[in-house]
Amino acid sequence: MIREDDVYKIGRLGKPHGVKGEITFMFDDDIFDRTDCDYLILSIDGILVPFFIDEYRFRSNETALVKFEDVDTQERASELTNTDVFFPRSISDEGGDNLSWAAIVGFDVLDSRSGKSVGRIVSVDDTTVNTLFELEDGQLIPAQDELIDSVDVGRRVIAMNLPDGLLDIDGVG
Repeated sequence: MIREDDVYKIGRLGKPHGVKGEITFMFDDDIFDRTDCDYLILSIDGILVPFFIDEYRFRSNETALVKFEDVDTQERASELTNTDVFFPRSISDEGGDNLSWAAIVGFDVLDSRSGKSVGRIVSVDDTTVNTLFELEDGQLIPAQDELIDSVDVGRRVIAMNLPDGLLDIDGVG
């Protein structure tokens, strides 16, 4: 059985494309194209299920058309519309130096100086020039390379050298 801790969300399936079972895949992370993995994990009725990829082709930087094994009709593809798509952490972790922002959701942030936990990352806002980690309690932490001391993929921890007073700012901490 696949557990939620073993995967991370990379996108969502959209509408079927054509009559042979292709479906639109809107993704936030193209890890499925950068690694040697022949399946994606879909959330079907709350259960994480692997679906093997027959083929895919990109339509844009954020959209692909995917054909899954045993999904051969428009009707079958329609059943997958609006399904969340996940990727196995074990495969993305193999390339630890090239982790995507989506892959680090769920990692704990530690203050390198004190060794204390700052919080768990629930999302990454990379819509502006300054990328931010959003923590469970709503704190926003700058996700700048010069602040990140280390990333322990196995323990799912990011140690950061946070500026003095950052966690004392109103609305942060």
